[in-house]
Amino acid sequence: MAERDTHFARLVSLACHDLRTPLATVHGFARTLLRLPDVPEQQRRYLGMVDAASVQLTELLEDLGLAARIEAERWEPNVQEVELSELAADAFAEVDAGAVDVSGSGGTVRVERDAVVRALHNLARCALRHGGLQRVEAALEGEVVRLSPVAADVARIVLGEELRDLGAAVAVRAVRALGGSVEVDGETLVVRLPV
Repeated sequence: MAERDTHFARLVSLACHDLRTPLATVHGFARTLLRLPDVPEQQRRYLGMVDAASVQLTELLEDLGLAARIEAERWEPNVQEVELSELAADAFAEVDAGAVDVSGSGGTVRVERDAVVRALHNLARCALRHGGLQRVEAALEGEVVRLSPVAADVARIVLGEELRDLGAAVAVRAVRALGGSVEVDGETLVVRLPV
């Protein structure tokens, strides 16, 4: 059974890889057409929607590909020392579902930078979206990010236990694969990163 699961994870990883090329073509042409000077406003709006959707699809494929590599035990993260405040700044700069207020400065962690930026971003987006919130707070302390509020009915979704948010489910797997932990304490999501 484990061999079958690994085979499926490799199949998903291959599919994600193969889908990137046509998606890059769609994205590239949408961007090119948006730069043309005489595009009518309605068509410009539609091209903007195609461009935004291609970016979103790329992000979903990245999440799915990462999950497949983790499940197949083929993920080789590029671990390096990074300041938690830098990770948080990049992760929370633009969360499409709302705003993240960051407090504290945190310390130095040893992680795969891009994976953790994406993970923190996805966890915040999930808490906002599924919690019906406009704002959440991310408190940085040492190697820990405390994200709140996370309501009890949203906790299982954010932890990836109730599969309703791909980004959050992959985020938890990535943090744990790096040697960190993700748990809920009351109404706070506690992300502890390796040092």
